[in-house]
Amino acid sequence: MTKILLSLHVLAAIIAVGPVTVAASMFPPAARRVVAAVPAGAGAGTDPAAAGGAGDVGTVRLLHRICRVYAGLGIAVPVLGFATAAAMGVLGDAWLITSIALTAAAAGILIAFVLPRQEELLEQLTGREPVEHARTARLAMFTGLFNLLWATVTVLMIVRPGSTTGA
Repeated sequence: MTKILLSLHVLAAIIAVGPVTVAASMFPPAARRVVAAVPAGAGAGTDPAAAGGAGDVGTVRLLHRICRVYAGLGIAVPVLGFATAAAMGVLGDAWLITSIALTAAAAGILIAFVLPRQEELLEQLTGREPVEHARTARLAMFTGLFNLLWATVTVLMIVRPGSTTGA
């Protein structure tokens, strides 16, 4: 049963978290391309779609939807992770507790900072409002932190420092 749970946990991580990390990383540059598509001096009310950025607005919208949907699917990762850890008898191991804390931090950053900022930028872009470069830069920073936390969790799951499970 442990091998099945571990396989499902790893598959869930790849299928759910992978798309979020990639799409979230692509979102700020895609939003910047929409902003750059509006000609200089065109004014705050200039439609990015009319200025040649229609495809990019659609791309930004799609990237946000991917992040939102796969973030919801990502709930399966810690659920399966807890089941796997219980089956392996490692719930009290330091590497696992650290991984749980980092996973919670990554989820918090995604829910509190990444997704809301994506929504705000998308509303500004579709509402023909000006977007400050600093807003996309902050979103990129939070996205990078989210991705760094997931990369750290992945390393901890593989290396498992101090583990006695034979890794």
